[in-house]
Amino acid sequence: MRIKHLLLLVVLLAFGAACGSQAEEIAPAETVPAETAPATAQSAPPTTAAEVSTTEVSTTEVSTTGVSTTAAEGEDPEFPATVNGVVIPEKPTAIVSMSPTATEVLFAIGAGGQVIAVDAASDYPPEAPVTDLSGFQPNLEAVASYRPDLVVISWDPGEVEAGLGALGIPVLIQTPAQSIEDAYLQMLQLGDAAGRRTEAEELVSSIREEIEGLVGEYGAPGSGLTYYHEVDDTLFSAASNTFIGSVYALFGLENIADSADPLGSGYPQLSAEYILETDPHLIFFGCALWCGTTAENIAERPGWSTLRAVAGGALVEVDDDLSSRWGPRLIEFVRLVGEALAARPPAGEQ
Repeated sequence: MRIKHLLLLVVLLAFGAACGSQAEEIAPAETVPAETAPATAQSAPPTTAAEVSTTEVSTTEVSTTGVSTTAAEGEDPEFPATVNGVVIPEKPTAIVSMSPTATEVLFAIGAGGQVIAVDAASDYPPEAPVTDLSGFQPNLEAVASYRPDLVVISWDPGEVEAGLGALGIPVLIQTPAQSIEDAYLQMLQLGDAAGRRTEAEELVSSIREEIEGLVGEYGAPGSGLTYYHEVDDTLFSAASNTFIGSVYALFGLENIADSADPLGSGYPQLSAEYILETDPHLIFFGCALWCGTTAENIAERPGWSTLRAVAGGALVEVDDDLSSRWGPRLIEFVRLVGEALAARPPAGEQ
């Protein structure tokens, strides 16, 4: 029950994607009613990457990721740096990551050796120094005890940035990405913050190339097809204006959640009646681990056996980590969607 309650809380927060590690990636949200019956929408308007601010100093170079740098002779030319308004005096060698996504990115850009501790939900890569730190309910004293020279978080409950800042510890906040381009931006920002700009650029370039290759390989088989992405078994979904939705949009899929989200919250809670009425061609479902969701129990829901997605066997399990983390493994999420669509006949033949 504790896990289930945590899951429901996660869904009601800004990133809205549920299950396990996602609780470490999110920000508070408000609850709003949907205007489209019989569905309801409960979550906050999407939050884009933090607004970029730079500090104007002499001999300063400003990049598109919001970093400014200046250095005296004999010092690291990349530092001190200002990334999203956060001044990082020197190249960090003791980073604490309170965000599973940031943890994955830092290791992917070769900064793993600079990371001394990560939160309990940062379970990838396996070599990450996992601790019992909570990114969802950060403990300032616990974080400070690691003596970090940079802390990365995905949301601030109101005291982390100020508290650590008072101790002279820079805190970089990266709110949940709302698109693939937003994810790229955050990767580059982490590269700037860790002194790994070149590696971050190479990572982004590699992911772009792989995604372009996959889209080119599978084309747009989703054209004319509708889908439902199930976040959890209480029927929360992800609309097109979210990171999750941006992945499906690569293949031309139409999202049934959009018309149930007139306020643009991003994560509406649908009703069974609404899903039965819209009758999606495909159903992508997460929460297999935390909710026990399977293709079999979806088919056993009252009336759901008549859905064309169920009748056609188009029920696709999505690893929650892949859909809720906007890091290097997003390519695996893209590949999953492409492969699922490639196995389906064109809409006109169904």
